[in-house]
Amino acid sequence: MSKEPTKTWDGKPVSIDPPYGASVVVYRRAKTDYEFLILHRKHRGVDYDGEWAWTPPSGARLPGEDIDRCATRELKEETGLELNPRKTDFGDYKWYVYIAEVDTDCDIILDSEHDRYEWLSLNAALERCPPKKVHDSILAVGRDIGL
Repeated sequence: MSKEPTKTWDGKPVSIDPPYGASVVVYRRAKTDYEFLILHRKHRGVDYDGEWAWTPPSGARLPGEDIDRCATRELKEETGLELNPRKTDFGDYKWYVYIAEVDTDCDIILDSEHDRYEWLSLNAALERCPPKKVHDSILAVGRDIGL
């Protein structure tokens, strides 16, 4: 029997079979550095800065949903970005990691799950996202793009 949650924070069903979801590490090439998009979850309040407060766009896979579709859907729902993220080998069989590059002038439109976002350097994003899985996925993407 799975120990994974059966519903998302807003009551939507979650796949009981892996992969359970996906993260999309979004980056852009700024004038002097690469920047990574991270989102702040608002369910613990605007001042909460602990575990899982900040993450790249990510979310649970719906029952029967293709994992690529999950990544694309979650990215659009959470940021308004309509992209085709590329699957990486940085996740595991339970949670896939994708990568997407955007232009510096792209518009971010947050969903009701998040209250703000930031574009940060690789090191700042790593500091802001302490869960090991999240940290490691951002670091792996940074290395993949040559940082």
